Amino acid sequence: MKTVNGQIGAKRKIKIAMLRILCGICTAFTCGLVLFLLIYVFAKGIPNISWELLSTKPSYLSGRIGILPDILNTVYIIVAALAFVLPLGVGAAVYLTEYAKTKRIVAMIEYAAETLSGIPSIIYGLVGMLFFCQFLHMQTSLLAGALTLVIMNLPTVMRTTQESLKTVPQSYREGAFGLGAGKWRVIRTVVLPGCIDGIITGCILSVGRILGESAALLFTAGFAHTLNGFFEGLRSSGATLTVSLYVYAKEQGEFGVAFAIAAILMVLTLGINLFATLVGRWFKRRQNI
Repeated sequence: MKTVNGQIGAKRKIKIAMLRILCGICTAFTCGLVLFLLIYVFAKGIPNISWELLSTKPSYLSGRIGILPDILNTVYIIVAALAFVLPLGVGAAVYLTEYAKTKRIVAMIEYAAETLSGIPSIIYGLVGMLFFCQFLHMQTSLLAGALTLVIMNLPTVMRTTQESLKTVPQSYREGAFGLGAGKWRVIRTVVLPGCIDGIITGCILSVGRILGESAALLFTAGFAHTLNGFFEGLRSSGATLTVSLYVYAKEQGEFGVAFAIAAILMVLTLGINLFATLVGRWFKRRQNI
């Protein structure tokens, strides 16, 4: 028996060691791939970033290349998309969690949301072009692109908020009801403040997806490099940073500018992830207090 137990112990130790080595190799490969991409893009992009590139608009007469309109268009479309997707996503999550009584309806809506989150972005772009640009006569504009992004990001905001709402203890609701508060007052003053971290997480994830989206915006927002104000820009065609990256790399062959835009996008993505981490920690400290 001691020999058998010793053999079993040795086999388990070998398996554990092999699994540790395999996990270490996978971790090292993943981290190495991320570091390689960061170093490669920054090495190619940072030397091509200049103040003229960041602060001017392109001019075909003088041959000047500037991405200021693209930066502003990116900000415009983020603001417009969040202005629509946050109320819709949070409202849908509150209804499904707090008001909906029929489990079949809730299951159907959740299944539809999960299905929407798995549809390729090019399909969203085609649907947005047919519905917003042609049927609603918005033409190719930033507003049409923002509404298309609203449909794309609605499942993310709704599901993250819904899962966060479920983490609020039921005793909080019962205590508020016991004090005579109404349903909406309980939701507004007790439930939503307890899940604000989930709402912010969904918001930041949506911003990250908006920053990286290009296929859907090619069909709905267009790729014009014009410098406009906020409201005028929403009514006109405009290229975001990801769309301009595609145009400069694929159509014009300006790979230096494309790598510069890629470096800027990576900095924005890293900044958003860092901001999400800091916000999550801040809300956890606040809840602990």
